[in-house]
Amino acid sequence: QVQLVESGGGLVQAGGSLRLSCVASGRTFSRYAMGWFRQAPGKEREFVAAIKWSGSGTYYPDSVKGRFTISRDNAKNTVYLQMNSLKPEDTAVYYCAADKSPLRAVVTPLRDQYNYWGQGTQVTVSS
Repeated sequence: QVQLVESGGGLVQAGGSLRLSCVASGRTFSRYAMGWFRQAPGKEREFVAAIKWSGSGTYYPDSVKGRFTISRDNAKNTVYLQMNSLKPEDTAVYYCAADKSPLRAVVTPLRDQYNYWGQGTQVTVSS
């Protein structure tokens, strides 16, 4: 059984930074792309970032491009999300997710292509 455990959320002022971590266990981490999603109250869960299984490709929506950076350490079974220049609209619960398909050639932002999810970590950005 795959388990994903996020950490690193918290309260930060606008313009500040946070680094989220997600440790995976239960299958060969290095064979699967990883993603981060977020969900604000009353809103749909939305894609934030994804990284290829090898770490050689990443993808971001325009809303976070240039501010957020996803990375991974396959030796530690860990994926990170560095968030800079945070805005109040970034406030949400952030979820780590694991791709359902191994060795995918191109990362995907589609939520239904991720079949394992962490419990989420709260990020609150005050104005």
